[in-house]
Amino acid sequence: MLAVVLASATVAGCFNTRDEQMGMGSPDVLYQRASEALAGGNYEGAIRVYEALEARFPFSDGARQARLDLMYAYYRQGKKEEAVDAADTFIRENPTHPRIDYAYYVKGLVYFERDPNFLERWFDVDLTERPPQDARQSFDAFARVVTQFPRSEYAPDSRQRMIYLRNRLAEYEINVADYYLRRGAWVAAAARGRYVIENYDGAPAVRDALEIMVESYRQLGLEDLASQSASVLAANFPERARQLEDKPWWRFW
Repeated sequence: MLAVVLASATVAGCFNTRDEQMGMGSPDVLYQRASEALAGGNYEGAIRVYEALEARFPFSDGARQARLDLMYAYYRQGKKEEAVDAADTFIRENPTHPRIDYAYYVKGLVYFERDPNFLERWFDVDLTERPPQDARQSFDAFARVVTQFPRSEYAPDSRQRMIYLRNRLAEYEINVADYYLRRGAWVAAAARGRYVIENYDGAPAVRDALEIMVESYRQLGLEDLASQSASVLAANFPERARQLEDKPWWRFW
C-alpha cells in the first residue's frame, strides 16, 4: 500500500513539475511553447500555457496574441462557453484591433451547426426539423466578418457558411409552417412563409414558402394575396407553377 501511495505521489509530482515548467519562461518563450502545442493538436496543453502567459504577462505583445489563439484552442477542445467568452472579451476590449475579424470568425465557428452523430445518421434524422439553436448566432457572427471586413481572409469561408446557415434556417421555418398548415392554422402558416421570403432571399425553401402562402391565403379567402403569391411563384419557379396548374387545391404535402 505504501508503495502505491509513494508511486502516486511521484506521478503527481511529475505532473506538477511539468505544469510549473510549462508556465515558466519569458513571454516569447511561453508563446512559442503554446503555439507548438496548438500546432501539434495538444489543445489542453496549449490552453494551460496561454492562460499562464496571460496571467503572468497580461500587457505583453505575446499575451495579446495569446488571447486570439486561446479562443481557437478552447474551440478545438470543445470548450464552447470559454471560447465565446474569450471572443466577446477580445472584441469588447480591442474594437480597433487589426485581427478582430478573426475573433468574430472563431465565434461563428463555435456556434456553427454540428454534423449529425452516429445514431442520427443511422436513423436518418432530419436536423432541419429541430430548432436551429445556435445557427442564428453563428450566422450573425459570420455576417459581421463578411459585411465589416469584406477583404478579410476569413470572409470567403464565412460567406459559404452563411449560405448553408441561411438554407438551414429557412428550411426550419418551412417545417414549422408545414406544421401549422396541416393543422389549419392558416394565418400562422402564411406568416412563416412570408418570413422566409423576407429574411432568406435566395434559399431553396423560398419556393415552398410561396406555395404555403398561396394555399393559406386561399383557405382564408384572401384571393388577392393568393393571386399575388401565385404570380410570384410563376415568375420565379415557372416549372413548379406549371406542375400545379391542374391541382384543384394548393395542397403540396
